[in-house]
Amino acid sequence: MAGNSLLTSVLDLVSQSLQIPVIIFLLLFAITAIVLLGSLIKEYLNRKKVSAVEMKKLIKDLSHANNASEMSDIISGADIPESQKRDLIELIDSSDMDIESRTALAKKLVDSREKAFTKRLGWSDVITRIGPTLGLMGTLIPMGPGLAALGSGDIVTLSNAIIVAFDTTVVGIGAGALAYVISKIRRRWYSEYIANLDVLTDVVLNRLRKI
Repeated sequence: MAGNSLLTSVLDLVSQSLQIPVIIFLLLFAITAIVLLGSLIKEYLNRKKVSAVEMKKLIKDLSHANNASEMSDIISGADIPESQKRDLIELIDSSDMDIESRTALAKKLVDSREKAFTKRLGWSDVITRIGPTLGLMGTLIPMGPGLAALGSGDIVTLSNAIIVAFDTTVVGIGAGALAYVISKIRRRWYSEYIANLDVLTDVVLNRLRKI
């Protein structure tokens, strides 16, 4: 019995010692989620949405270009994101390379953008997964002392424990939900960006083989 009591005491000590770190991380996650929301709004205001009609016209123009210089001019004047322009012009400037090297460069350019987008989604993905878990931990940890206080008739301690439990739950779920929405929207944007870049690099490669 003494051994069980000791283990229970140690377990309770470990559990209660996690309360402050959990609350701190929840606050950090909530602040980070709000900052990410601000950056999402800024990105939305600066984002260039390329329509299917514009993509079709750009593909057609590139397919009929007579040389690499003309292709660069078409890309420079296209209504696409500047980062896409830089990558495509870099690929066009590699016209002196052999086919295998140009194909490898195109793959590297697309992969680099994918890695950059994955890194940008990192924080929102972490908050989406861990925020609700920390909220649940913040709910359960104070309930131990709260229930113990209820057994001794200490309603004030129980009330404080319930307040902390509800607050951490709301913050954890709120931060996770906000981060999930941010990740969902950005992932859709980035998927469209990569798909367009992939198509345009293929068009550029095919045209460079023929000129």
